[in-house]
Amino acid sequence: MSASRGSGTADASASGAVAGAELLAALLDGMDAALCAFDAEGVVTHWNREAERILGWSAAEAVGRKGFAGWAARAADADEVGRRLMAARDAPGRQVHEFALLRKDGGRVLVRTQSAGVPGADGAPAGVYCAFSELHAQIDLERSIALSAALLRDGPWGVVLVDADLRPTVLNAHAARALGGGRTSPLGRPLGELVVQGVEDLEGAFHHVLAHGAPPAPAELWVTVRTREGERRRCWRSGFLRLASPLSEEPAPLGVAWLFQDVTEARTAEQNAARLRFRSHQLHRAARAAAECEDPMEAATATLDFTLAGFADHVLLDLVAGDRLVRTAATPADAPGPCLPVANGSVPARYGPDHPALHALDRLAPVRASGGDRAAEWAAERRWPRDAAHALCAVLRSRGRTLGVVTFLRTSDRPAFERQDAEHAESAALRVAAAVDLAGAVAAAGADDGADADDGD
Repeated sequence: MSASRGSGTADASASGAVAGAELLAALLDGMDAALCAFDAEGVVTHWNREAERILGWSAAEAVGRKGFAGWAARAADADEVGRRLMAARDAPGRQVHEFALLRKDGGRVLVRTQSAGVPGADGAPAGVYCAFSELHAQIDLERSIALSAALLRDGPWGVVLVDADLRPTVLNAHAARALGGGRTSPLGRPLGELVVQGVEDLEGAFHHVLAHGAPPAPAELWVTVRTREGERRRCWRSGFLRLASPLSEEPAPLGVAWLFQDVTEARTAEQNAARLRFRSHQLHRAARAAAECEDPMEAATATLDFTLAGFADHVLLDLVAGDRLVRTAATPADAPGPCLPVANGSVPARYGPDHPALHALDRLAPVRASGGDRAAEWAAERRWPRDAAHALCAVLRSRGRTLGVVTFLRTSDRPAFERQDAEHAESAALRVAAAVDLAGAVAAAGADDGADADDGD
């Protein structure tokens, strides 16, 4: 019984040793790094598949050889290579070296090695293991890691890594500032919590990259971001890269790298310059059209028609008549159309005391106003078309006299009037005022000529 039990134990131990050896061989062959090992005498004991791939020598050809002399290193280099490798046997920690080794086909390859001693069961040095890789591949890897680290520390571009669910996983300091928070607060949150407007375009770009790869050129996206100071509209010039795992046979998508740069100031300046050129051109066309009008009031309405293009949806012309304003010309209230004189003569404008047009008269300066959430009621209370959501009133001044008010109106589809819009409205109001003043002077001259004719009779 004892012998039988001892035999079974020995068989189990032998079976376990064989299984352990097979497991070790499988682990060594599955490594991404080339690995070889030497015993205390410098004889090769292990040689994995990556070592075979790099140098071309199979494990059967390598194991059992002493050092690299005569096969994996030039004769002039073999002693130095062997000495430096085996020096790791007695040194603490790992030793890093760079060597030129020989491939089986005779070509040379520069490798970087990490070697360390292997202690025996008694603690004495039993050999050396050496992991190595092609130097250019190692340098490429180090450069990639260094580039990633530099981009994710800080730089002139914002960098955000999003996962396949389009949630930020890593971002650098530049991106954190642009998104209005710290580097950790946006992590794992939906983009809609960070970007108020424009998130659909951004997520659409991510989906496209995950499905089809990176677009051929950067794209400029306008977004509104929620920050501690409030909502800010920004233009980001963005590039996208699909991230795939290098460890799987078929690259699995890890997400998207989003790189962006804030170009808001440049794009805003370009837009403002283009808008200024267009408005100047419109005023020039208005002046030419007005010069061909025999009736000064026709010249005034023609000027307003040219001003409306790309600027507003409605315009109202109210002139001073005694102590009140009267509606003299307007665009249609229910559809787009030209500015025309009011039918059946001028009608009183029934404005309340807090009306923006009256405020503009009091201040002799442009007044801007918006209806907000109750725009329809707000417009009706002020005797404006019901689709009006934003207003800009500019005073008509000529020869030191106030002649009336011109009111430009925008619907809710357009943004509210801004300071540069008020300046444009003032420029148009100056031309309209000159035409209205001329119309008054012509009418007065006609009345005097009629009175003189009556006196002559």
